[in-house]
Amino acid sequence: MLDNLKDNLRSALKKIVGASDINEELINELCKDLQRALLSSDVNVKLVLEITKNLKERALKETPPKGLPKKDHIISILYGELSRLLGYSGELLKNTDKKRIDEKIINFHPDRQNTILMLGIQGSGKTTVVAKLARWLTKHGYRVGVIGADTWRPGALTQLKMNCSKINSIVYGEEENKNALEIVKNGLVFFKEQAIDIIIIDTAGRHKEEQRLLEEMRSMHTIVTPDHVFLIIDGTIGQQAFNQARIFHENAKISGIIITKLDGTAKGGGAIAASAATGAKVLFIGTGERIDDLEQFSPTSFVGRLLGMGDIKALLEMARSLEIQSDENQSKRLLSGKMTIEDFYAQMENMGKMGFRNVIENLPGLSNFVKDDHLDVLQEKMEKWRFIIQSFTKEEKRNPDSINESRRKRIARGSGVMEHDVKDLIKQYNNSKTMMKQAKGRQMHGLLRRFGLG
Repeated sequence: MLDNLKDNLRSALKKIVGASDINEELINELCKDLQRALLSSDVNVKLVLEITKNLKERALKETPPKGLPKKDHIISILYGELSRLLGYSGELLKNTDKKRIDEKIINFHPDRQNTILMLGIQGSGKTTVVAKLARWLTKHGYRVGVIGADTWRPGALTQLKMNCSKINSIVYGEEENKNALEIVKNGLVFFKEQAIDIIIIDTAGRHKEEQRLLEEMRSMHTIVTPDHVFLIIDGTIGQQAFNQARIFHENAKISGIIITKLDGTAKGGGAIAASAATGAKVLFIGTGERIDDLEQFSPTSFVGRLLGMGDIKALLEMARSLEIQSDENQSKRLLSGKMTIEDFYAQMENMGKMGFRNVIENLPGLSNFVKDDHLDVLQEKMEKWRFIIQSFTKEEKRNPDSINESRRKRIARGSGVMEHDVKDLIKQYNNSKTMMKQAKGRQMHGLLRRFGLG
């Protein structure tokens, strides 16, 4: 995600980290590198100049706190300025627990049904995000209903029902009715009798120049009086997000922004910065095509990942949301170096559920050393390993060292792979076993348990 911006920022940081002397020339070079990195991600020029001006002034004038090296202080300044650029305003963000969402993120009324009006231009991925948001809310303990009021796009209701069927959310829609306002009224009446906490309303995609649709949006806002209005913005439009968000905000009082398609664009940084500049909080970002690929947005955590500092909190939230459970006995075996080959595969499988890239990207420092092509190879190997392990006998699972050449040939034939694939699995297993034995300690034990990897 945002690989170019990430690489450019980390390249700029390396000059600071590797410098023997921090002087004005080096600070100027850092600012130029930062400008190039942000401009290539389509961040507005004015915002770029502002952030680099602040960075230079603070880096040259501020005295580092006692005990903090100058270069570390400059990195912390960069971290803070980038976080502010992406919408951080100084408030603390808390962990998101079931049925308890930080009021600074989304505030729902506990004693009545809540409504969320979803807006966006056509092609922004709004209908897909409706299902993803329903999924996210469901995972946090809310009962969610959806009203399909996009009467303009052919197949919109069908797509919505198909997406929501995967998460068991009820969808109200009227195939033959082209009056969106009427559908919304009827839908609200329908859900009034249902045990639903939150109603999400999917609307037609509209453009800031389409007055008829904007009128419909204003009328719908009046009828619904929603608790929240979320604007869906396509991350590929970059800094154009500012004008788009501003027009929508003027017509419907946007309370939050969700940015989609960040996994496939170089302009995502510009879209986030532009959205944040409107004053509306960026609440979520879309990070992939899966129903679970909607991530609560935190400017500080996001910048930490861009700079290679990781985001442990995001990993823990990911493990919780995917309902990855730890196994106490498995954890003990892993840390004692007595893990079975099935333990090894379970560990790798849990990492796969969270996405190898996500795990590596969120572990501090590790993302700088693991290349994307290595992760692709690992993902391919995982598919083979599953079939290989299924071809093991019980004895071979207990003691993979007992696998000699004839057994290796049998396993390869039974799993449809080459012999060297079987050897590779056993080698990786033994390497991991040794590494885990060397990594004994409370900290590693706690980390494994919390990630659900042991």
